[in-house]
Amino acid sequence: MPLKLQTIICSTRPGRVGPALAQWFNEFARGKSRFEAELVDLAEFALPVYDEPNHPRLQKYQHDHTRAWSSSVASADAYVFVLPEYNFGPPPSFVNALDYLYNEWNYKPCGFLSYGGVSGGLRSAQLAKQWVTAVKMMPMAEGVMVQMPWTLIGEDGAFTPGKPHQESAEALLAELHKWAEALKPMRADG
Repeated sequence: MPLKLQTIICSTRPGRVGPALAQWFNEFARGKSRFEAELVDLAEFALPVYDEPNHPRLQKYQHDHTRAWSSSVASADAYVFVLPEYNFGPPPSFVNALDYLYNEWNYKPCGFLSYGGVSGGLRSAQLAKQWVTAVKMMPMAEGVMVQMPWTLIGEDGAFTPGKPHQESAEALLAELHKWAEALKPMRADG
């Protein structure tokens, strides 16, 4: 059974460009990796600001939105977070989604496709790497950085990657697969 990679669109705001980037990456992963690739849109879960009465480690979820989010996250072996930069950091929707769960994230690798202005969302990804370690995820050094993504999205709504985007995506996928395989015994113990 192949390992499952989720490409998670982290921005939930209207007018976001994340879906175009995520769609490209997910299709790229299907064709260029050994992962079973799945596209996940955080907006579809409509998670309110964290509203569970019990600590996520207990997995005593009271709300349907949390149970649906838990089921989705638990089904994957690795993640790529498609992450914008808001005020030098990741969007609140990413932090909130991360905080909802604990065990479901444990011992899984993750990478970042960051986007934004001239920094390409790099500052957002750097902060996010620190946060994911708190839920026992392994962030990859490799990542995909997209500067000014709105200039690379055509009238058809599709993202047109450059050679650096494709090469970065290949490197990220290769590392994610190595780590997902290496961490498999730790996930089985949980």
